[in-house]
Amino acid sequence: MKKDLNVDTVFGFIKPEVDVHILGMSTIANILRDCGFKVIFAPADVMKAVENISKLNNAGLVNKWISDNHINVISFSYRLDPQEGCNYFCSFYHQISESKLLAKDGGSICKVSFAGLPDTCHLIKNQLGDQIIYFPGDETPIESLEKFGVPPQLYPKAFTFIHDYDRSLLDFAEKFIESEKYNNIGIPDHYGYPDCGTPKDSFLKRLDYCLKKQSLPMIRVHAGPYSPNRIEAIKEYQSWARQLARTRLLDVLSIGSSQLTQQHFGEDWEGLKNGGGVPVNSEIEYREIAQAAKPMLVRTYAGTNNVPWMAQMHERTLNISWHALSFWWFCQLDGRGDNTVLDNLKEHIETIKYIASTGKPLEPNVPHHFSFRGGDDVTYIVSAFLAAKTAKKYGIKHLILQNMLNTPKYTWGVEDIAKGRAMLRLVRKLEDNTFKVSLQTRAGLDYFSPDLEKAKVQLAAITAMMDDIEPENPNSPEIIHVVSYSEAVRLATPPIIEESIKITLGALKEYRLRKSLNLTVNTIENKDINERYCHLYEEASEAIDFLERNIPDLYTPQGLFRVYEMGFLPTPFIYDPDKKFPEATKWHTAIVDGEVKVVDENGKSINTLKRYKSILGL
Repeated sequence: MKKDLNVDTVFGFIKPEVDVHILGMSTIANILRDCGFKVIFAPADVMKAVENISKLNNAGLVNKWISDNHINVISFSYRLDPQEGCNYFCSFYHQISESKLLAKDGGSICKVSFAGLPDTCHLIKNQLGDQIIYFPGDETPIESLEKFGVPPQLYPKAFTFIHDYDRSLLDFAEKFIESEKYNNIGIPDHYGYPDCGTPKDSFLKRLDYCLKKQSLPMIRVHAGPYSPNRIEAIKEYQSWARQLARTRLLDVLSIGSSQLTQQHFGEDWEGLKNGGGVPVNSEIEYREIAQAAKPMLVRTYAGTNNVPWMAQMHERTLNISWHALSFWWFCQLDGRGDNTVLDNLKEHIETIKYIASTGKPLEPNVPHHFSFRGGDDVTYIVSAFLAAKTAKKYGIKHLILQNMLNTPKYTWGVEDIAKGRAMLRLVRKLEDNTFKVSLQTRAGLDYFSPDLEKAKVQLAAITAMMDDIEPENPNSPEIIHVVSYSEAVRLATPPIIEESIKITLGALKEYRLRKSLNLTVNTIENKDINERYCHLYEEASEAIDFLERNIPDLYTPQGLFRVYEMGFLPTPFIYDPDKKFPEATKWHTAIVDGEVKVVDENGKSINTLKRYKSILGL
């Protein structure tokens, strides 16, 4: 096999259809494109075929995809059960080998890689050895390119530099984790109000209590065990809920429900694949989980069809702490549901009206999903504002504004701070005596290293960054969604979740202490942050103003659909073989000086307002 690659090399990315995780694939694919390579993603029928590649028709379909696209490097991804991943990949590898598609047998494929959990990589290595390139998830961009054999002269410049701010956060975090101070963290006073743990409890009551006690942030965790035995999985999750409730560290338990729960709740699941997550399939099971979790508040994913009904069911079974809706997402667009994009928006608007009638908050699960699919940083901000203003229009009185940092994970910290501040300022302009906003921060979905000690450092570092978004506000962030440090390796169990919360609370306390002593970077006066913030705020403001002036009925399902369909919110990573959204997928993005921008064919940044005007021919 060739050691190094050239710009004529074609990369092919493939995964079993059952695994919906695409962020890692999309991220490395974009880096490879920035190097000048052509990247091909397997279509849905090929991904489905790879799940049972021993069938002759399925093998032929996979082989044809490889041959027709002249693929030279093929990368297989699977992020779920290690043994299943090993079985899928080894079957795939043996099939392409027997079909003489490898270069050693005269075929086009010179390199084969596998990206997945470290345990899966270990199982595959025991069978196939070092002839496979392994990506367990700990790789920097440069390390990934080195593994593939990309010549250094093709590396994007953005990945050869570490910003001083990021280095300072890691230095702080390394010393903090080494000190183990987090093991002595006290339990915050969040449970002392009369209705805590009762049917009358609510997020707003707990928030009000924590504000009075000055004990923010509230802590949310998204968790759930997976088991092929559905009943055992439900019982185990109830046990987890009771264990987490006893720690008194967690405010909101977010049920990591399965795709089947979201898409086929209450139906017969015989013959359907789960794909991970807690397989809740009855109202009784939801009620039992909520009871086991007391005095924690509970929330879960919205449905991907019958969305208004699912919201009503979550309200009566869970007394859900707040609802979350994804607007353009979790439908046909990303393969997570059966609704068309327009139908999804229509159902979500109807659901917002219902949520407003309950007085519960709404979390738009929106901007980071554009980032997952290659959207630029201005799109992140604009999409968040559009969702927030839509929520207010239809009666929501309290908004949970989620800010996912490190997305993509190669974003510089100064850009994350600037982006968060610009988004907050715009959305908070909507606040009045009928509409309030709570900031919820979290680490990026693929941020953590599979090296657990390194991941603990990363968790402490990203917690410190959260405090720099609004450094002069002692109550910000109001909510931290704690992503456990083990996420790159395995599902977080209650002991790991508890330790992750302690690291988060301890790092926040220690960083604020050091800040009070002027021992941290001054992010209020930092020139790089302020210049980025001003630029993002002005560009996003111009973009929003343009849309409000030029898109009729913008804050309706039809208006929000047109904004996406016409290409104002670019998603270059979306696989769109039927060309349903050619205007949204035609734009190119790249990481430029630590931020994601829309670029032309020469890699030059395109101003958002100028791009918007070109869409309408102005």
